[in-house]
Amino acid sequence: MKSRLQPLLTALLALLVAPAVRAAPASGIDQAIQNYVQPVLEPIVDTVFYSISFGPNTSLPLVVVWLVVASILLTLYFGFINVRGIKQGAKLIRGDYSDPNDTGEVSHFQALATALSGTVGLGNIAGVAVAISVGGPGATFWMIVAGLFGMSTKFCECTLGVRYRRENANGSISGGPMYYLRDGIASAHPGLKGVGKFLAVLFAICAIGGSLGGGNMFQANQVFQQMVNVTGGETGILAGRGWLFGLAMAVLVAFVIIGGIQSIAKVTSKLVPFMAIIYLVAGMAVILIHLDHVPAAFAEILSGAFSPDAAFGGFIGVLIWGFQRAAFSNEAGIGSAAIAHSAVKTKEPITEGLVALWEPFIDTVVICTMTALVIVISESYLPYVGLSSSEIQGVEVTSAAYAGVISWFPVVLALAVALFGFSTMLAWSYYGEKAACFLFGNSKAVSLGYKLVFCLFVVIGSAVNLGIVLTFSDAMIFAMSIPNVVGLYLLAPVVKRELQSYFARVKSGEIKSYRN
Repeated sequence: MKSRLQPLLTALLALLVAPAVRAAPASGIDQAIQNYVQPVLEPIVDTVFYSISFGPNTSLPLVVVWLVVASILLTLYFGFINVRGIKQGAKLIRGDYSDPNDTGEVSHFQALATALSGTVGLGNIAGVAVAISVGGPGATFWMIVAGLFGMSTKFCECTLGVRYRRENANGSISGGPMYYLRDGIASAHPGLKGVGKFLAVLFAICAIGGSLGGGNMFQANQVFQQMVNVTGGETGILAGRGWLFGLAMAVLVAFVIIGGIQSIAKVTSKLVPFMAIIYLVAGMAVILIHLDHVPAAFAEILSGAFSPDAAFGGFIGVLIWGFQRAAFSNEAGIGSAAIAHSAVKTKEPITEGLVALWEPFIDTVVICTMTALVIVISESYLPYVGLSSSEIQGVEVTSAAYAGVISWFPVVLALAVALFGFSTMLAWSYYGEKAACFLFGNSKAVSLGYKLVFCLFVVIGSAVNLGIVLTFSDAMIFAMSIPNVVGLYLLAPVVKRELQSYFARVKSGEIKSYRN
């Protein structure tokens, strides 16, 4: 196993070393290290994001197919749990079945808020704008469809997260794909015990890489850039002071994450609703002002979903961009959210699966659709039609959509980006910490050490040009889906038995609501 993991360990080491080197003044050494790192990272990136081209601006990463196909198959296997389980999930979030004496660290609502804080972010603001600009308004329809199917994936992985979690000696909880891949597969398929252990280690390595990169440096970098834009740009007070901004943000992050999941959950349970309300209220204001344009916008979205318009890559292009945006936004199948949901107070694993299926609904069906509707109504995407995704700054498209009605919205958007980025860092610090504890031992030293490293990377992310390191970290996040989805396929029968048992006991009255 060691030889098979060596390339990934080397790549992870490169991820840790490269940013620190890039932070130094430009020199021959800096370039030499970059020349060394790039050949190590690029093959991994190219493998994870291997794509099939469907035109000059449209290609389909196979990892998206991997995620979308899994979501469809799991939806069918669990009898459309994404529809029939949503009502019970709402009752659980409300606390109807919550017993404070159950094992765990956070409530159903707090677990959901923490997981949402890791997915609701720049993808909802910038990613949707890019999808519509390149794929057309019809991409919104397929984004919603993929989001609805993704609810079943979240249900499955978060049920398993609780089912195979572990209670540590200090009372804390450890769970997520690392544990159900190792322990779940060993229990359900003893002959695949070694495979399960390998998949668990692979997942944990990728989770650390994704945590430090896409869940940390990218967020810090984008928050800083947006703050620079609204404080005067290159001549403003923040220009050239990324390290100072990063240091201030690192202190705020440290203040929250040192307290562990309970501290993170307390902040996210207040921050996520607050930032979502700000964003959605602004969106509703735009829609109400242009209420007479709404029917035409919906008609454009529906007709565009099946349009052969070559400007948007035809029907295949629209379909791909919608599915890709949903997969990249709600992270259903990545497995990250199962780590947060595992800490919930419950004795019924299915309950957290039912809570978790709300996550893609809120992230993709509600927030992403709101963004898309505002962009289509305002037609802010039209100047970007025909450009490639790399040529489009998605935040600019979304900002223009809102600014046409609310002149001061760029300031609100900057606040939303800061809150989204900050909350994402909180969630991913926990994901990375749990992955590190799985690999190196569940001790205070490992936990605190990882948190300090994470805070250091907040400063680095604000101050440097991320380059290939950021691309690699994105690849690590989506590489998490490879072992995770294999585990979901192998353990789906376990979840189905739990599901049938749970609903039978709810129906018989054995499981009672505390509100009755």
